[in-house]
Amino acid sequence: MPDCKSSEPPTLRGDETTVKILVVGHFGAGKTTLVHGLSEIEPLSTEEVMTSAGVGIDHDETPGKTTTTVAMDFGRVHLSDNLVLYLFGAPGQARFWEIFEELATGALGALVLTGTSRLQDTFPVLEQIEHLGLPYLVAVNKFDGEPQHPEERLRAAMDLPPGTRIVRCDARDRASTRDALVHLITYLLSLEPEPA
Repeated sequence: MPDCKSSEPPTLRGDETTVKILVVGHFGAGKTTLVHGLSEIEPLSTEEVMTSAGVGIDHDETPGKTTTTVAMDFGRVHLSDNLVLYLFGAPGQARFWEIFEELATGALGALVLTGTSRLQDTFPVLEQIEHLGLPYLVAVNKFDGEPQHPEERLRAAMDLPPGTRIVRCDARDRASTRDALVHLITYLLSLEPEPA
């Protein structure tokens, strides 16, 4: 992987393969943190300060959160010398489903972020992804103080279809989130039919 600390962002070459990946999850799942932490370019963000109008809609259960994504987060990361991921972080609230669906256009797959204390909030997001027919992987984000349940319990709590892959990650940790994306890409490649 190229040196991501370089002040010069990598440029696209003719031999590079680019892939669009959707990063989704419930409100406060860590999508913006993941995209911003991984991006090799200055990430695009549409974060806005939440106001009292959002009480009861967005931030009852996340009192420390003061901003929310209202359109998307965008970043770019090289997974290898010739594989570039374009990351599109979608808002997690149902009122933004139209934007969510637009961002999904052309995506190869989705990384679905969740936290163990908000698993129930993942159901609408999973329903959207399944409705759109996007293959996905669930990444359980590590939040300080949240319980760490075994995979079988997580799978049952989210009522995941058999074969759905689950990984653990920490959206604040670059290596951890890159590994989650590698797992997703590996999974997506496994779905490709063998050449004739």
